[in-house]
Amino acid sequence: MSDFHDAARNGLSFSELEAVLRQVGAERYHNRHPFHHRMTSGALSRTEMQAWALNRYCYQAVIPRKDAMILANAEDPAFRAAWRKRIEDHDGEDGWSGGIARWLHLATSLGLDADAVKSERLALPATRFAVGAYLSFCTNRTLFEAVASSLTEMFSPLIIGERVPAMLAKYDYITEDTLAYFTRRPEQASRDADFALAYVLSHADTAERQQQAIDALVFKCDILWAMLDALQHAYAEPGNIPPGAFRPETAR
Repeated sequence: MSDFHDAARNGLSFSELEAVLRQVGAERYHNRHPFHHRMTSGALSRTEMQAWALNRYCYQAVIPRKDAMILANAEDPAFRAAWRKRIEDHDGEDGWSGGIARWLHLATSLGLDADAVKSERLALPATRFAVGAYLSFCTNRTLFEAVASSLTEMFSPLIIGERVPAMLAKYDYITEDTLAYFTRRPEQASRDADFALAYVLSHADTAERQQQAIDALVFKCDILWAMLDALQHAYAEPGNIPPGAFRPETAR
């Protein structure tokens, strides 16, 4: 595994920077996590699948909020016009006709109560801390760093392409309707990643800013990895679920 801490020390060309950013994803994106491998191999229990959907909802729900903070820091109207599509994708026209609502449908199709999922009260503490750290990063760091942190979307179509066919094949209680959230995501993620990558490459005009972009993407990969770490620890073995977190009997 590479140490990306000083990858841009001597400065990088645009193509070299893009190659490093893609290498971050190849080595650190959460499709490499054991929990994901267990999911795609058909090894997750129904409780683990429910816990994944419930905890991931916290992340889905914060996406338009972090994007709103990015918009607040953007002075360029053209940038804002492009970026606000992300909020529309997740909130829809009325708040409940976009990606968040489709994720909630995924969770309820797995047998979870909608109000319990939306309350986020049964999420793992580590999930809430990770999601909060991501929102804080996008609120308090520079616009450039916040945009760079979104570049995990370059790798989103890959993990969806691994996850969806495996879930449909390996879990008889999961249907195409259950996974309707993922129908639009590859196209949306590719569109958004192309815009963000072009922005980062055009603004990474010093070695320092190039390293900031790399560090921001590493940070975001760490957020996603930590969320699966928490699920793996809590639910793969009995006795590790924290007080107050999801258990099958609490999600109704």
